[in-house]
Amino acid sequence: MILTAIMILSALGVAADATNESQQPLLQSAPMKCETGPIRRTFGGSEWEVYSCDDQASMVVVSAQGNPASPFYFFLKPTGGVYQITGEGNGDRRASAAAARALESMNSSEFMELLAATRMPCPH
Repeated sequence: MILTAIMILSALGVAADATNESQQPLLQSAPMKCETGPIRRTFGGSEWEVYSCDDQASMVVVSAQGNPASPFYFFLKPTGGVYQITGEGNGDRRASAAAARALESMNSSEFMELLAATRMPCPH
């Protein structure tokens, strides 16, 4: 699933390589890595895996095995003190929509708790 999270960020264009008319790079950055975690959570009645990213604030929520929304992911990025939620996938739209509603209903402290949970050592 770590590879999935990294591939998702590439698909989102987190690593931009835009050019201007003279073909000089305008923005060039390394891809964001979202490898911390996963933790498993239920959103909208289905299971999801949550990874945090190396910017110490963003998260990727990936449909877990058996999730009817699969394949689907959400990218959670804080902007102006609020998490912006974007998602993409091909699975059951009702399942992904239910998860989106659950994520959209979360407040800042719930996002911070989710982020912190991805960084906790996994009990064995």
